[in-house]
Amino acid sequence: MDPKLLELLVCPVTKGPLDYDRQKNELISRSARLAYPVRDGIPIMLEGEARTLSDEELAALPPRTPLVG
Repeated sequence: MDPKLLELLVCPVTKGPLDYDRQKNELISRSARLAYPVRDGIPIMLEGEARTLSDEELAALPPRTPLVG
């Protein structure tokens, strides 16, 4: 995922920042507890397409690293 694109994208539910999970190919919204899929390089930013993150998944996420620009 292009870091510049990630800087521009926000969660459509909370308008908060997103993190990219390279292994699962998802954009993570910690505040909404949602994971948005990325299909063929295109983020699917629809709440109905996102999956809900469990407490265990949230706890296992690494600390958020702010983007430096």
